[in-house]
Amino acid sequence: MGSDKNICVLGAGMVGGVIARDLAQQYEVTAADINDAALARLAKHGINTRRLDIGDAQALAAYVQPFALVVCAVPGFIGYQTLKTLLEAGKNVADISFFPEDALEMDALAKHKGVTALVDMGVAPGMDNLILGHHDASMQVSRFECLVGGLPQRPKPPFFYKAPFSPIDVIEEYTRPARLQRAGKLVTLPALTERELREFDGVGTLEAFNTDGLRSLLKTMAHIPEMSEKTLRYPGHVALIEALQQAGFFATGAVEINGARVRPLDMSAKLLLEQWKLEPGEPELTVMRVTVEGEEQGKPVRHVWDLYDRYDPQTGFSSMARTTGFTCAAAANLILRGKFHAPGVHPPEHVGRHEECFTYIREYLGARHVDYRHRSEAA
Repeated sequence: MGSDKNICVLGAGMVGGVIARDLAQQYEVTAADINDAALARLAKHGINTRRLDIGDAQALAAYVQPFALVVCAVPGFIGYQTLKTLLEAGKNVADISFFPEDALEMDALAKHKGVTALVDMGVAPGMDNLILGHHDASMQVSRFECLVGGLPQRPKPPFFYKAPFSPIDVIEEYTRPARLQRAGKLVTLPALTERELREFDGVGTLEAFNTDGLRSLLKTMAHIPEMSEKTLRYPGHVALIEALQQAGFFATGAVEINGARVRPLDMSAKLLLEQWKLEPGEPELTVMRVTVEGEEQGKPVRHVWDLYDRYDPQTGFSSMARTTGFTCAAAANLILRGKFHAPGVHPPEHVGRHEECFTYIREYLGARHVDYRHRSEAA
């Protein structure tokens, strides 16, 4: 297995870089990526680096052998295969690649290899799942709602938005049908639907709309009658997105323009990259509200958890990278310290059911000034 202090972080990008720098305070960390510029940025902070084609399964399996744990922070489109390679290599994993496939399909593989994989360990999915698992262990939950958004601190027209990740991934969020739980049944609605205005301290009025963010909860928490996840944006943004969508700018079928065949989606992503790109050091924020309602000790109760987090100018860490990366780093610590060691593939809601694990992650984030404020009231 190698030294229990020896960790590999696959992916040296915005979030992977934060995880590597955070874990390097306690462990011997090596960051692996094919991007030389990303590796050079981490090398300046004294972190070991290795140029590696993570898509080469054979090379990856051989490379990770000396490490006690691997953090998987690769792009979603290679996330499933990367996690499968790591499990087959007998590695414990903390994963935030957020791939679209079902990670629980590899549960039997992880158990067969006797290793633990904690997946989707970010902010949302991630902390919202942890919070739901925490409450589901001690109360009869009847309703779960997550409202979440990453936003610029200084929004500018016309979009009032900057993307902390790739525009094509944001467009995917806007076009993929949203799966919700209604009256105990799975319901599918178009994304961007059921828009409503909500108020948030420090930000003001935001617009919430349906997106497909429940992921593993639809399987692991199917006993909860009402579950939904909505994305948050500044008012006015969604109307523009709907207009673009209706005009065909997000279509995936190629069209011919002056003899060249082009997918409207690819052209739109290219153009929006310039409109939505966060400049280095540009301040942004993360806002999230998780509501869990149900019956606790025979009484109706509502638990509300609020997050308001901002870009950190001292470290240069974006809020989205902080809230996502520190949660994943905490998950890695759970495995390395033996606090969570059940073999298998586990989504965050499984981890949140363990009081010690939930408290550890919350305190880990709090020590890094990512503060989730909790209040409970009669429902």
